[in-house]
Amino acid sequence: MNKTGLSRREFLQATGAVGVLGASRSLFPNWMPRMAFRSQPNWSHPGDVLLCVFLRGGMDGLSAVVPYGDGANYYDARPTQRVLEPGSGWEAALDLNGYFGLHPSLAPLKELYDDGSLAIVHATGSIDPSRSHFDAMKFMEYGTPGEKYVGTGWIGRHLQAASWLNESPFRAVGMGLMIPDSLRGSVSSLAIKSITDFHFKGREDEARRLQQQLAQLYTVEAPTDLLGRQAGIVFDTIEMLQSLDAANYQPSNGAVYPDNEFGLGLRQVAQLIKANIGLEVATVDLGGWDTHEYQGTLDGGFDDLMGMLAQGLAAFYADVQEQMGNVTVVTMSEFGRRVGENASAGTDHGHGNMMFLLGGGVNGGQVFSRWPSLAPEALDDGDLAITTDYRSVLAEIVQKRLLNTAVSEVFPNFTPEDLGLFRNR
Repeated sequence: MNKTGLSRREFLQATGAVGVLGASRSLFPNWMPRMAFRSQPNWSHPGDVLLCVFLRGGMDGLSAVVPYGDGANYYDARPTQRVLEPGSGWEAALDLNGYFGLHPSLAPLKELYDDGSLAIVHATGSIDPSRSHFDAMKFMEYGTPGEKYVGTGWIGRHLQAASWLNESPFRAVGMGLMIPDSLRGSVSSLAIKSITDFHFKGREDEARRLQQQLAQLYTVEAPTDLLGRQAGIVFDTIEMLQSLDAANYQPSNGAVYPDNEFGLGLRQVAQLIKANIGLEVATVDLGGWDTHEYQGTLDGGFDDLMGMLAQGLAAFYADVQEQMGNVTVVTMSEFGRRVGENASAGTDHGHGNMMFLLGGGVNGGQVFSRWPSLAPEALDDGDLAITTDYRSVLAEIVQKRLLNTAVSEVFPNFTPEDLGLFRNR
């Protein structure tokens, strides 16, 4: 027994199986991420950094990117929850290509579209017809529509199938309290709500106590066993996060993030990218899109979320502008909303939706869509029909920008199309 009263065996039991240092109730706060590392770390990777933004709740893609060219098929279905044609005043859509227009609160993204950094895919989504949030999110994040017991996410399988070895503890980071389903797999990921609060909410005395306890249990300066090496890497990880000095971080190029968890997540991803510490993939969520009642397309909750999304993505782009040639951003939501608004001035769960693509490798300035029309006979049980499987969009990112050729392992039992959305890295 050592001076702390904690044996190596007891520490091992508290922190989990060999190979994992976890969130022990006795040593770590409940929210601290679980970490798994390997020895002789190599932090290199050849592809882009991927940022996946999940818009949880089923975003109304028909209000975000408005098919005003569909005329009465759109406007008659939405007598109150509609966005006017371009040129019709401050509530009007921002014209993109003569048929589609951006929601007016997405104005910060219009410049990125015009300069070729932003592309849009419309009438896309998961082919599974589920309107359950839980099932649809799981299908989309697993990358296996209709199969919710796969247990691994599409990003997790990408990391596992990659031909390179990147052993940075920051290889995959989920900004939040929990690892999202898309990151689940054999490659360890971090869940971080706040870099500033990563250890003991800034309590240096707790950090020192933890280090002293671990140092007495393991030889961390010149470790000779697996757990000793892991303990050393834990110290390195905490010190690295402290050295980032997130509280005093100043975004570049005048970028101003939204003052909320979404903005904080994007800001911290930008900091990790610029720190060059091996980040390959990051995920950030923005929720609140389940707008069954009083959607507020132009003057309420939906409008606020549109502004938040646009401000966040535009700030992120400005902040990492010098690195954007090596960064790809994709947004997705589990499903769209029905074409017709309901009696409560909202929209119910639908099917087809849209995705934003942002980055230096994007063939931007285009709305890619095999548009099926919103005519009643063209709808899928009252919903926008899906004409582009979202997995084809992600598979093109994986192959062209992340440089992983094992697409069949990332998206099993699926043959993707090359949509021409990205340039080869």
